[in-house]
Amino acid sequence: MSSAPLPGTAAWPPAQAAAYRAENLWRGETFADLLDRGAAESPHALAVVDERHRWSYAELDRRSHALATGLLRLGLRERDRVLVQLPNRAEFVEVIFALFRIGALPVFCLPAHRQAELVPIAESASATAIITCGTHARFDYAALARTVRERVASVRRVLVVDPGEFADGTLALDDFRDEPGPLPRTDPAAVAFLQLSGGSTGVPKLIPRTHDDYLYSVRRSAELCELGSDTVYLAALPVAHNFPMSSPGILGALWAGGTVALTPDPTPSAAFRAIERFGVTITGLVPPLLRMWVERAEAGPAPELASLRVVQVGGARCPDELARRAGPALGATLQQVFGMAEGLVCYTRLDDPLEVVVGTQGRPMSEHDRIAVVDDDGNRLPPGAVGNLITEGPYTIRGYHGNPEADARSFTADGWYRTGDVVSVRPDGNLVVHGRGGDWVNRGGEKVSAEELEGHLLAHPDVRDAVIVGTPDPVLGQRICAFVQPADPEVRPSLATVRAFVRERGVAAWKMPDTVVVVDRFPETGVGKTSRRELRRALVDGELRN
Repeated sequence: MSSAPLPGTAAWPPAQAAAYRAENLWRGETFADLLDRGAAESPHALAVVDERHRWSYAELDRRSHALATGLLRLGLRERDRVLVQLPNRAEFVEVIFALFRIGALPVFCLPAHRQAELVPIAESASATAIITCGTHARFDYAALARTVRERVASVRRVLVVDPGEFADGTLALDDFRDEPGPLPRTDPAAVAFLQLSGGSTGVPKLIPRTHDDYLYSVRRSAELCELGSDTVYLAALPVAHNFPMSSPGILGALWAGGTVALTPDPTPSAAFRAIERFGVTITGLVPPLLRMWVERAEAGPAPELASLRVVQVGGARCPDELARRAGPALGATLQQVFGMAEGLVCYTRLDDPLEVVVGTQGRPMSEHDRIAVVDDDGNRLPPGAVGNLITEGPYTIRGYHGNPEADARSFTADGWYRTGDVVSVRPDGNLVVHGRGGDWVNRGGEKVSAEELEGHLLAHPDVRDAVIVGTPDPVLGQRICAFVQPADPEVRPSLATVRAFVRERGVAAWKMPDTVVVVDRFPETGVGKTSRRELRRALVDGELRN
């Protein structure tokens, strides 16, 4: 067991780390300990279920231990970085716990990632192996992994969770499930895995999370979300993403002794069936997906949702009108979640009044979270002011892995994380997210909040959804483009009608859209968020026109 920090990774100052341990926030537990405890306390309880598998805690414990033993035989070792690219299926849980047991670090990749993303991720992580599936959703992931191996010198092995014989030295994971044997003890202070942070530079930022800090986040999330042994959490979003992994996500469900259910298809038709089949009690969605679920439920009875108690929404600001409709439509309590893979997580509480659930993104989950709102020069702003959110605490990282340039942009000199979010804090401590720093359009020197203008457009009866982006303009600097999805495909809102509607709502003239583009759907990122970057690119390249 190595206690030295992972090279290229910033650690908490020793005095601060000691304080977190003294206050029992960091308890010296590892992810292997979490699963061992579940297997000892409730061996026969259902831990993981999908369309093909039903594993008890004892079975998941045995399978992960056996696979860990086989991976050691293969040559994987402590601190090896392993790209894990799997859809939402039970083997994902087995694989990550096997890697945790030997101290190897999963690097969590999304099913939507392709060569352009995976090659720089593997290079930045100095990955030694890739664990993936064969063919899924008509795409050959094993072939993709082999391409990455050919292009990245450090990658030596490709392992596939599906049975079969594979070409070009690709290995079947089934061949490395040995009889469980002795395993090394992992240091709780060590980095457990690397997550990915989005950005505009195209260079992947790797987020190092330790057993100590992430398990505190998991534990606090599970407590606040009131998970228990009767919890059935549905991972509908890509499970490698931070939100469905830990807020409270699959790890929170396992910490509480509940059940993890997984579906690779989050659309209402498939997900509603999964909710009924598995008795799902809680799940998490991004706003575009929540809108699909709400519209499906509003269109007619949805008895499949009878077991559902809590629906979370996060990943991006949820429009107030959608938040107001969600609870009644789905027959569940809506919980807003605002957080980031780098650390800070905020929740509305399950007993909050409706106006808090609809109009805010919650408050920090831990009394040990420290937040501040600052101007562009880093000066603290007065209570209630709109500005840039910075944060520090027991589960917010102190730096990225091996990326000093990103650290200089994203962290203050004293270690606070610049989230990139523009927020205000209400007197009751709840945050209102006004957008990302890049979600403001600077039109002729006047800054227009995309979130604010989208809220006005969503009130238009002919608009189903709306996204505002800024596009280059030689005179104004940026022009305001409104992308809208029509409520009725036969009724396409025009620029004139949209501007008249916004004007009637008392909006300043300089906030009026300069262009309206009607689209049937918005491009999405790998986790289902609307991709403003792709909309902006398509407009600039002339692929979309009003």
